Amino acid sequence: MGFSKKSLSILILLSIHIFGVEKAWSAPDFFSPRPAADLARELVSSMNDTELLGQVFMLGYFGRTPSPETLRWIGEKKIGGIKIFGWNAENLRDLTRSITMLQQEATETRLSIPLLIATDQEGGWVRHVKGETSITPGNMALGATALPYDSYYTGYYIGDELRRLGINMNFAPTVDVYSNAEAHVIGPRAFAEDPVLTANLALAYYQGTRDAGVIATAKHFPGHGSATEDSHGTLPLISTSWETLWERDLLPYRILVKNGVPAIMSSHLAFPDIVDQQTPASLSPFFLKDIIRDKLGFQGMVITDDMRMHGVLQNSNDIPEACLQAIEAGNDMIMISHDHQIHQEVWDRLYTELQKNSSFRQDLERSVERILRIKLEYLRGEEAAPLFPDQQELGPNFLVNGENDFFFNQACRSVSVIRDGLLPFEDDGRSILLAGQLNTFLRIGKEFFPGADTFHFPYSPFYQAEEEEEARLLRAARSYDTIIYLLANPNSAEVLHSLERLDKEIVVLSVLTPVYLTELPWIDTALAIYGTGRDSFYAGFAALTGMIPAYGEVPIRALRAFQGKQH
Repeated sequence: MGFSKKSLSILILLSIHIFGVEKAWSAPDFFSPRPAADLARELVSSMNDTELLGQVFMLGYFGRTPSPETLRWIGEKKIGGIKIFGWNAENLRDLTRSITMLQQEATETRLSIPLLIATDQEGGWVRHVKGETSITPGNMALGATALPYDSYYTGYYIGDELRRLGINMNFAPTVDVYSNAEAHVIGPRAFAEDPVLTANLALAYYQGTRDAGVIATAKHFPGHGSATEDSHGTLPLISTSWETLWERDLLPYRILVKNGVPAIMSSHLAFPDIVDQQTPASLSPFFLKDIIRDKLGFQGMVITDDMRMHGVLQNSNDIPEACLQAIEAGNDMIMISHDHQIHQEVWDRLYTELQKNSSFRQDLERSVERILRIKLEYLRGEEAAPLFPDQQELGPNFLVNGENDFFFNQACRSVSVIRDGLLPFEDDGRSILLAGQLNTFLRIGKEFFPGADTFHFPYSPFYQAEEEEEARLLRAARSYDTIIYLLANPNSAEVLHSLERLDKEIVVLSVLTPVYLTELPWIDTALAIYGTGRDSFYAGFAALTGMIPAYGEVPIRALRAFQGKQH
């Protein structure tokens, strides 16, 4: 007896249901070797609304291990990424166990799409993943050597460490052009004041990160280097013409986009002279569509800076509405650091919009296709960051690829003479006081000058000194012939001013950005070392005592005017 077409269809559907063929037919294999662009389109077309919306979320979590709520969001909401903050990454064993848990949850979903696991490991000042990872001299040290070789291997070694930990995306390089000495939140995170040098070093850094198998993210678009305020706490208003922005701040992005950088981070900065309103660039279709997509031709993914920062909430505390505006303006992914109640409010707002707004649905589909293409390009194959990192690689043998020697040599190459009055400095029996805010400086200084005494004062508050600290140092310094002083921030610059009235030898070792020396013209002996790790301090004291030459060129024009000359 034959079957009618209707009966045959019912039998086929029953067999699909019983034997699980429906899942195989409807779910493309993420790990198949098919071209990324083709597979990304097919994955998007196979997604339901929850899977589609989930991919644009990058969330953070509190503590050293992800909460059950975080894991539930991955399993149920199919979110696209997790941001690793410093509080998640103090212990590398806990971190790798957490990443394994996160990726297991993601790959057990219907489409088995892995998470982007991202962090801020710029090098130097910003190092969210600590433990046994490298402490590098930082971007401004790279600017001082001006060697793409140094920048390439910095990106490579940092990327390789992250990859072995299971972190597949780095929010670096920072390509902000350091055009304003008052841009304290950027400072040593910038390569240089020169946009061409910045572009060349950023390109090398990105290429090193790429060759390590990690997704590089250029930031903070369109440029934080001239902002006098911190977008974490407020919305910086930057008075810059379009011509200046194009030739200066956007030059690194123009170079990076042409060379295939996969991701860009949009920043919470307003440019009222360009867009006649106080809208942050992160919510601006002009910057994210007209400039990034149309003018620069960028085909990669754009991710917001943290949507809990006050810079994006200056005119409203409505985070869900800001996240909706961010997607509509042209961001592909929204980062929200923590608080699942906020996450849920954002989800509800975007899901409601997805149900009723076909234009928003199209925006999401385009964004998710870009996200998936980047994932497919970087998260498949033997060279990809492991989804389940091997804990046997951790511990004292974690740095096994030459990182230690490279970063020490790079620190030595970057030491810059600002004023050479007492160089090389010899310990000829004079009484010496080592004064500074960082214990590493004091400890290593004692190795070079065993007879010296030390004076420690607090690093905070960052922007100003306490009068009692100035008075305390002044009293202590009167008993010594020479003060070797660590200049690290505006606080320490103010404290240093109090020593001008003394008839003493003052030797300054500057870390991070040396711009504060421009306000201290009476200092006649000063070196810049940029980083705050052991390598940088050993290099600085070695140059101070004449053990190594100081060949670095400080990448700030205002300091180059008198670099290496006596006062």
